[in-house]
Amino acid sequence: MSLSTYLMFNGSCRQAFEFYRTVFNSDFQVIQTFADAPPDMNVPDEDKDNIMHVSLPIGSSILMGSDTCSSFGPPATIGDNFSISYSPESKEDCNNIFEKLSHGGEVTMPLQDTFWGSYFGSLKDQFGVQWMLNFDTQQN
Repeated sequence: MSLSTYLMFNGSCRQAFEFYRTVFNSDFQVIQTFADAPPDMNVPDEDKDNIMHVSLPIGSSILMGSDTCSSFGPPATIGDNFSISYSPESKEDCNNIFEKLSHGGEVTMPLQDTFWGSYFGSLKDQFGVQWMLNFDTQQN
């Protein structure tokens, strides 16, 4: 189980994470563009070079990020362009924590199996904090 910070950008994710990579003298664990997404996601051409997901280890933590995609929702708002990412130890734990966190809040993406091999969902809790829950089904 782990907690990580997930940052959202409006087209500057690559630039920001290249900066963070040099600051923390680390290498990307994963870096994917929206061009790497399955065709059925119908990513607009203007978004294909933007970052879909990047992971940068920093000490015992992982800093993650993405650009927004015009067809998936509104642009990021600077100041609240982050989420807390929780990686539980089991699918059952994922369901339990998601249900508790979403009480009185708003589910933005229901828990579901994803093309990247995880059981994933996102929500905004009753205090306005954005959460991502990501159980890696490939390692368990």
